Amino acid sequence: MLAALGLGSGCSGAASPPADPPCPSAEAPAGPEAAAAPAAPAAPRAAPSGPAPPSPAEAQVFLAGVDRELRRLRLQAARAAWVNQTFITDDTDAISASAEEESMEYLTRTMKAARRFDGLALPGDLARQLSRLKISTTLPAPSDPAERAELAALSVDMMSLYGKGKYCPPGKAERPGTARPGAQAAGAPRCLAIDELSDILKTSRKWDELLEAWTGWHAIAPPMRPKFERYVALGNKGAAEIGFADVGALWRAGYDMPPDAFEAEAERLWGKLKPLYDELHCHVRARLRGIHGKDRIGEKAPIPAHLLGNMWAQDWSNVYALMEPYKGQPSLDVTRKLKAQKLDEKRMVALGERFFTSLGFDPLPATFWERSLLKKPADREVVCHPSAWDVGDRGDLRLKMCTEITEEDLLTVHHELGHVYYYHQYHELPILFQAGANDGFHEGIGDTLALSVTPAYLKTLGLIDRVPEGEKGIINFLFKQALDKVAFLPFGKLIDQWRWDVFSGKTRPADYNKAWWALRLRYQGVAPPVPRTEADFDPGAKYHVPANTPYTQYFLARIYQFQFHRALCKAAGHTGPLHACSIYGNQAAGEKLRAMLSLGASRPWQEALRAMTGESEADPGAMLEYFEPLWRWLKEQNKGEVCGW
Repeated sequence: MLAALGLGSGCSGAASPPADPPCPSAEAPAGPEAAAAPAAPAAPRAAPSGPAPPSPAEAQVFLAGVDRELRRLRLQAARAAWVNQTFITDDTDAISASAEEESMEYLTRTMKAARRFDGLALPGDLARQLSRLKISTTLPAPSDPAERAELAALSVDMMSLYGKGKYCPPGKAERPGTARPGAQAAGAPRCLAIDELSDILKTSRKWDELLEAWTGWHAIAPPMRPKFERYVALGNKGAAEIGFADVGALWRAGYDMPPDAFEAEAERLWGKLKPLYDELHCHVRARLRGIHGKDRIGEKAPIPAHLLGNMWAQDWSNVYALMEPYKGQPSLDVTRKLKAQKLDEKRMVALGERFFTSLGFDPLPATFWERSLLKKPADREVVCHPSAWDVGDRGDLRLKMCTEITEEDLLTVHHELGHVYYYHQYHELPILFQAGANDGFHEGIGDTLALSVTPAYLKTLGLIDRVPEGEKGIINFLFKQALDKVAFLPFGKLIDQWRWDVFSGKTRPADYNKAWWALRLRYQGVAPPVPRTEADFDPGAKYHVPANTPYTQYFLARIYQFQFHRALCKAAGHTGPLHACSIYGNQAAGEKLRAMLSLGASRPWQEALRAMTGESEADPGAMLEYFEPLWRWLKEQNKGEVCGW
């Protein structure tokens, strides 16, 4: 493997493996002539010199080898993971774990080898690649082969437990002829997967039915708890070996600033937006209290987590119909129109593609349509959580999504295609630059375009009949947007806050669930609908925790997207309120977007931000500007309410 990395094994100065003995100094006497020399009053001989210091040329050779090997490993791991997530079996679990282990071993060894170039003056692109290499994994593995294999297996096991998770309501039998993959024979309990349980959360208005779906799904997570505890210990051991205090410190190092400074930056952004969230929370709680009663939702109480239309209370869009500000305004029910038009999954994705091509981007390749999974299979277990894929770096772009014909999934399509088109724009860069400027950029691009899916744009697609106008129509539209965009913010922040505390040891294993709900109360003002104990493991019921996926990126994306949107609207020549802007069909905005996407991670995110917006600091002001009319309205509505929790 050393040869593949451009590292020799002979006496080639600093290119030798660290275990090799130093090469003899060219200055040292050798051979029989030296033995015959007079015993001398000669000057004392200098100590043999060690290996020559590394050079920029050696760093370049080293990184070329890293690029080659990472491409091979990425292709291998991506193929294994794709098969595993679209066909979950014990065998595909094992294949994926094996590929994961090989990648872990290589990255741990190579990140250590790269330390020899620390302090060396290098051209900017080489220095940037080395800095990216040091943070190129979210799950660093220990050097010990047994521990590395164990960590890889734990990672796949937790994902598989999530993907196969089901709730089997007692006494509800599966009817003959209705069994789904993994279901029992007729007469056995009818088991519900996450999509079916989520549908109940979206549509039911019955307290007990919502509670059963919520508790049923959360019951899948306790078996993950011992696996997660061991994963934390092994991941932290791997992080220490590559120079980080813990896994959380490694994750926070990926933002072109010290980890502590980034944590402070996340708090700064949240502090600016919290007043808007607090007003939204106050109004939504009052409306839910009117439905469910003061005995269940007190005046200054948190909101029970099962009432907000989403399994994790992260997106409140599904309760919009319960609290639409002004009845009689033009309908914003896109789902009804999508179903009336009889769109299938492929046409849903094609609508998203159409938005990107209208900006001057290429159509998706034929292989995208051939290899993507767009519909939940009827014959096997899959991980339904939507994800975009770049299988290797060969333009093999894919989407994995159990698409439903709903407005929520139409927006999710735009989000996931944002990843796909980002991959496409930077795929010719060195592999260590094949990433977003930071992970929040990657998550924010598709959502930026989704902000242009305005009522006016939806009308051109025939997905609403009339565009809401006047103050009442605007408030309806912005309120619906806020139930998604604003409601998500504290949840987006707290997931990693919990994990950072776990990785650092601040939160002990004995307090996992207690700490989880303390953060949900502090940031979200949300509480569990029934008592929880340490026999539960509610963090594991959220995909990104067993999947080892950092979550702060989604918090950042919710903020960046409005700043991106403001800049693209300016490039498109838009005048008027920010919430009314759509860049659909505007080539100038598309050019601005492509310029930023094509940088990948080759420049610090502050420079990538400047390339699109002219600004070098994240600005929550764009989000506040977008929602300003709603913020004023919420303050008026909340007069007389006791806000807070």
